[in-house]
Amino acid sequence: IQALWFAALRFLAGIDPAASGTDWQELAEHVRHSIAALFWMEDAGYLSDCLHAPSESPAERAVVDDALRPNQLFAVTLGAVTDDLRCRKILAGCLELLVPGAIRSLADRPVQTPLEIIREGRLLNDPHHPYQGKYEGDEDTCRKPAYHNGTAWTWPFPAFCEAWAQTYGRPGRETALNVLASASQVINVGCVGHVPEILDGDHPHHQRGCSAQAWGASELLRVWLKLTREG
Repeated sequence: IQALWFAALRFLAGIDPAASGTDWQELAEHVRHSIAALFWMEDAGYLSDCLHAPSESPAERAVVDDALRPNQLFAVTLGAVTDDLRCRKILAGCLELLVPGAIRSLADRPVQTPLEIIREGRLLNDPHHPYQGKYEGDEDTCRKPAYHNGTAWTWPFPAFCEAWAQTYGRPGRETALNVLASASQVINVGCVGHVPEILDGDHPHHQRGCSAQAWGASELLRVWLKLTREG
């Protein structure tokens, strides 16, 4: 969300340069600084997914969530994080999330910041190891808890490839394209010629959810065109 906010402010700086009396670029730089100061976890080597704080408590006092998730890739692709070493560390961490043609929504590792999923007073998961690699079973007690906690998504997968090429430049473009091409493994099975919504995070990564998802296909095409045209 912070990366999207940064991008929105930069967009406003481009279309409304001081006309409204608001220095959008200054606000964007403030957001960039806050992301670096508050979300970067030096020991872990990646960005925190979110900050946990009571209402009206300042972000500086928040508990840092150490869950490794792919959302941080947008901080790279949207320019909210530009430090070369940090970008490389983010990509190194997100390598753990990759499956052919998709990227897992959560790493299969313990977390220090517990994530409880409770339904009707019943705890449905292990809060310190919330990863769920199979999207199957009862919708409310099994599939919904897995949806954002291990299920692999197709639409954010191209962002990894985009961030890789952006960080490593021309030498990294071929690698990014090769990783992106792994999507052929999901396009050529199931609803042939289409990109599914999600896959199991666990091998063999069965296709789940919607069999033909527009946002997965559009992101795949957008990044493929971007990388091939830049080449």
